[in-house]
Order: sequence, then structure tokens, then C-alpha cells
Amino acid sequence: MNQHLHIVTLGVRDFKKSVEFYSKILGWKPSSNTNDDIAFYQAGGVVLAVYPREKLAEDAMTSPEFSGFSGITLAYNARSEAEVNEIIGDLKSKGVKIVKEPQKVFWGGYSSYFADPDAGRLLIKKKHSVPF
Repeated sequence: MNQHLHIVTLGVRDFKKSVEFYSKILGWKPSSNTNDDIAFYQAGGVVLAVYPREKLAEDAMTSPEFSGFSGITLAYNARSEAEVNEIIGDLKSKGVKIVKEPQKVFWGGYSSYFADPDAGRLLIKKKHSVPF
């Protein structure tokens, strides 16, 4: 198998609310293939798909239930600490739940976490050179 990711699919509880979050709150542009059942967002070299959790579980032949932290984060590497603060300030003004306020962290970066509408999946904004 080639070391390459093409699509990351988020199984979401409230599809319309999640599409509104990614499209209107974050300002991401859905692709032309987006429809009433699935939304696609070009995210650099990877596509982020948003799909109803029940349908994704059905496709995977598994239960859609979970509780607590999912163990998954999506990362955006900001250019500076100021950009992290600006992004988080903007998200706060839009009512987004900030899980961790911007701060210096043990690994040498500066980060903040916020929750998407499912609240189990956290998104991180950070300033840090990725070591690869």
C-alpha cells in the first residue's frame, strides 16, 4: 500500500449542522461533488468528507455509538502565534467551543483546540514545524 492519504471522512451526528460549521464558520468551500448526503472539502492534498455517522457506521458494518474523546485531531499549522490567537478569537465570536485556550506547549509550539459540532473530534491550531 502506498503511503498516501486521499480522503478523511468524519461521521457526524448532525450532517446539516456540520456542513454549516465547515462551510460557514470555518469558511471552507465545499466541492462541486457535495450533495444532500455527503460534503467534500479540498484540504491541501487530502479531501475532508463529512457524512452522516449512521450511514458511515452502516457502510463500515459497525455501531455508530461512542462516548468521550475520539482520539482524533485535525491540525492546521498557523504561521504565527498571532494567527493562532486571531483564528481562535474569530471562532469564539461565532460561538465555537474552545476546548483549550491558545498557549505555549511542552513540545515547543503554541496551540489551541476547538471542537466541531460533534464535540468529540478536536481541531488544533498551532505554530510548529512539522518534523517530516
